[in-house]
Amino acid sequence: MGKLIGYVGTRDLKEVTVEDMNNLDVINIAFGHIRKGRAEWNHPECKAVLSRIKSQNPDIKILLSIGGWSAAGFSEAAMTEGNRKRLAASAVDIIREYDLDGIDIDWEYPCFRVAGIDGSEKDRENFTFLMETLRRTLDVAEEKSYLLTIAAGGDDYFTSCTEMNKVQKFLDYVQLMTYDLKGGFQTFTGHHTSLYSNKRDLFPASTDKAVECFIRAGVPKEKLVIGAAFYSREWRDVPDVEHGLHQMAGTTGGYGPAYHILIQDYINKNGYVRYWDDEAKAPYLFNGETFISYDDKESLKRKAEYVKQKDLFGMMYWEYACDKSHTLTGWLRKQLDLAEADRKNCEIQCM
Repeated sequence: MGKLIGYVGTRDLKEVTVEDMNNLDVINIAFGHIRKGRAEWNHPECKAVLSRIKSQNPDIKILLSIGGWSAAGFSEAAMTEGNRKRLAASAVDIIREYDLDGIDIDWEYPCFRVAGIDGSEKDRENFTFLMETLRRTLDVAEEKSYLLTIAAGGDDYFTSCTEMNKVQKFLDYVQLMTYDLKGGFQTFTGHHTSLYSNKRDLFPASTDKAVECFIRAGVPKEKLVIGAAFYSREWRDVPDVEHGLHQMAGTTGGYGPAYHILIQDYINKNGYVRYWDDEAKAPYLFNGETFISYDDKESLKRKAEYVKQKDLFGMMYWEYACDKSHTLTGWLRKQLDLAEADRKNCEIQCM
């Protein structure tokens, strides 16, 4: 059965519904950070809700995700053996205090110096050393078997700056951030979280392209998790050509409305029309001037089917608070289960 993983902000843990507690296989708490070389997540007020989630679904795994966009400290923490051991030991301390099930590392991005984060060419091999140190430290902890995962950028800029063929050996699975594939750095409109690339796209990033990229880099497909977006990206001052798709806009693709706001005020409302790119398997909205890229039930269904077709580990999404309608988590669980049932039926009929 394909696993379903959701990123949930620290302040939003209390908002997770009982139904979604049962629909999710893993919750990644967003985020812990690195302070003075040590992992830090100091939220004793969350202990009661974490206990309630575990009581409701004893099989669920809860991980602390360390990092995120503009989160500093990784390059320095990975630079020496002593620093790596210090970070790993502090991470285990947090796991034990909050009775968590492991650590998710969201280092954005090794070797790059962006968003105020320091980086070094040495990050490529130091990333491997850091994962090895974390794995060994988690393995010697005697309480239980802990998970170690990462969130990885969904294109070859990430695989070129890491040794994923080595790194994957220390990881339970690799989550591909197959969202934000277009947006904040580009004025060219397009899908920020599409399953496939459109041949007319000048910058053809996609989920499928990311999967193939990481497989070539040495990650077994059974360890790959693809990402879905519960939020949108929008471009403004877009020419009214091809319903705004693949056009030069007057802005970059900044963050747009969350999913629950899209269904309330945007999708086929207030002048916005929903269109479907069947080549990319992705929806988009256009009102003659503003272009919005997002995931919806149809695109998520296609992604769930893709997970089974490719024998991937599962799906994850960013982020829980962006769907206050509380419909997409259950929808994804249903689609992953249906895709698994369809595959089993096919196997039986082919015997």
